Amino acid sequence: MTASPPHGGPPSGLAAVSTALLAMSRRLEVRDVLRTIVVSARELLDAEYAALGVPDDHGGFAQFVVDGISAEQWRLIGPLPRQHGILAAMLHEGGPERLADVRKDPRFEGWPAAHPEMSDFLGMPVRDGEETLGALFLANKRGPHGFSDEDQELLSLLAQHAAIALTNAHLYERSRELTIAEERSRLAHELHDAVSQKLFSLRLTAQAAAALVDRDPARAKDELQQVAALAAEAADELRAAVTELRPAALDEDGLVATLRTHVHVLDRAHTAHVTFTCDGVRALPATQEEALLRVAQEALHNALRHSGGDRVDVTLARTPAGGAVLEVVDTGKGFDPRTVRRAGRHLGLVSMRDRASGVGGRLTVHSEPGRGTTIEMEVPGG
Repeated sequence: MTASPPHGGPPSGLAAVSTALLAMSRRLEVRDVLRTIVVSARELLDAEYAALGVPDDHGGFAQFVVDGISAEQWRLIGPLPRQHGILAAMLHEGGPERLADVRKDPRFEGWPAAHPEMSDFLGMPVRDGEETLGALFLANKRGPHGFSDEDQELLSLLAQHAAIALTNAHLYERSRELTIAEERSRLAHELHDAVSQKLFSLRLTAQAAAALVDRDPARAKDELQQVAALAAEAADELRAAVTELRPAALDEDGLVATLRTHVHVLDRAHTAHVTFTCDGVRALPATQEEALLRVAQEALHNALRHSGGDRVDVTLARTPAGGAVLEVVDTGKGFDPRTVRRAGRHLGLVSMRDRASGVGGRLTVHSEPGRGTTIEMEVPGG
């Protein structure tokens, strides 16, 4: 965590509230949603400190996000707090807490020595129906009069929208976990059906060759040639399975790191040399990053399984307008895109175009027989 930037005064008006609510709704990862809620609440209510705690099932907090405290201060404070005192009141009693001086409240206890001094305090539970998802805290209102009724109403509004954003983020993460589980199950099934059967045949053929070495060397030679063929087929099946792997780290690591890792894995698994180059691209909207990753995977899959080339180069570059352009270039046999369309073999081109247009981008295919293929996708950023 980094220290918050210098405070430039509280935002005001409906536009500021709308901006905060939209920012919450656009996040997909729980950690990002928590951080956005805390920063928005602190800025809108003009407080020195803000925090949001998500309870666990053991009397503590599974997550506790703060704003207004530097990384060094947070390190000195120590472990995450337990559910006690005022924190417990908001989690278990379900109502707001507004105090002129939190230190004078009889429930004020257990605050670490390194914790910053706090006086006026405003807390609000974040609830989804009967379930308490967390508790939002603000302290040290800038100005002489402390938190007002209007501040409490605004924080209540933020808490309601925070509950919606958190619920959506939890659903998204569960959906992604299910997708990962399904992907692992699919991969295990393919490995069992294809590679394991090839390896079983390979073992039997090798045993037969060993038995024939002394009494029938010619047949043993034939069996050993079959061993080599089966080993090559098993290697191809394994490479195909690796190519199909879909990295689950996009949301944690971002597009650039995920693509770099994926390309590295493919480079090691295939005889073709696979490279990745990035030029100036930073974070993009989550939907665009996912679309770019899926198009890159599909284009790499086609290049490695169908082109026959000895090299595939993946490039991700920033556009002058702040978007990004992805290129996947192979040195393979190429094809005539018109012939492919007439034959009904789209090589994933339809799905790639759909992904590009779905995020406001465009997909271009350059190929001709004997000249390799270039798949290019450009997105506007945002």
